[in-house]
Amino acid sequence: MHDFSRTLPGGLLKLVQGPSAHAPLYTFLGDADGEETVWSAFELDVRARRIATALRERGAQGERVLLLYPPGLDYIAGFFGCLYAGAVAVPAYPPDPMRLERTLPRLRAIIQDARASVVLTTSGILGLSDFVFEQAPDFRALHWMATDELPEGGERDWVAPEGLGAESLAFLQYTSGSTGTPKGVMLTHGNLLHNLSLIHGAFGARADSVGVIWLPPYHDMGLIGGILEPLYGGFPVTLMSPMSFLKRPMAWLEAVSRFGGTISGGPNFAFDLCVRKSTPEQRRALDLSRWEVAFCGAEPIRPETLERFVEAFGPSGFRRE
Repeated sequence: MHDFSRTLPGGLLKLVQGPSAHAPLYTFLGDADGEETVWSAFELDVRARRIATALRERGAQGERVLLLYPPGLDYIAGFFGCLYAGAVAVPAYPPDPMRLERTLPRLRAIIQDARASVVLTTSGILGLSDFVFEQAPDFRALHWMATDELPEGGERDWVAPEGLGAESLAFLQYTSGSTGTPKGVMLTHGNLLHNLSLIHGAFGARADSVGVIWLPPYHDMGLIGGILEPLYGGFPVTLMSPMSFLKRPMAWLEAVSRFGGTISGGPNFAFDLCVRKSTPEQRRALDLSRWEVAFCGAEPIRPETLERFVEAFGPSGFRRE
């Protein structure tokens, strides 16, 4: 028995039909001061429909579709465009032109294992494709599509894919490949919705929660906790690139302060880095009093890190509990 409402697209459509359809849902902060892009659930829905229509015209329902985007809202649109088309999203890091000898083998392994036939990306990355094809001629066999260049109006032709339900495959999540060949995990819509329900309860998320996330959008913590959980809970989230955080760790806490973040987190090293890379003056400028859940994971969690963070940012309103 298929039930479209028990899928991630069904959850987005529920938001679009609600009173907060046009309220900010995703805000992405660029590196430059004041550089931000804001989408509502309605705006994401329009873009997802447009991409899904283009994928359907390519006969991509049920096919594996590689997502090659930098962190940003185009990536989210590509992800939901796949789901709206009944295709299987395969998130992956874009190839690094400066380190192709390292990043291309990993990407090739994912493409071959997933049996991907289509690549969704941006016009900026597609502009580098000839350089990539010189190093990897086999990539030419894939159908490449720049989703930020799709013409407006295609969204009006969207038709919900037949047979999509909780048991349908939503996406393939691959390991980083840092210690071997990347390995994929098959995740259904039911898997994701069940996990999001558990996260929602563990975080104590509410409609007035506010997320702030800098984590990579290609893996668990960034994609499921940072992008899908806010949509599931119907609350706004501010996103930034991991490179923005690594260049200036305090950009993370400044965003938590500015947007009144209640849910935010990262690996242990991120909390340590903020202590080491901040000055007393920078700390005094913050207001972290609304922060309710500071989650930590993906690597060993050290009690001494928490103690140093509380000592440094307690005066900024961060509460130990």
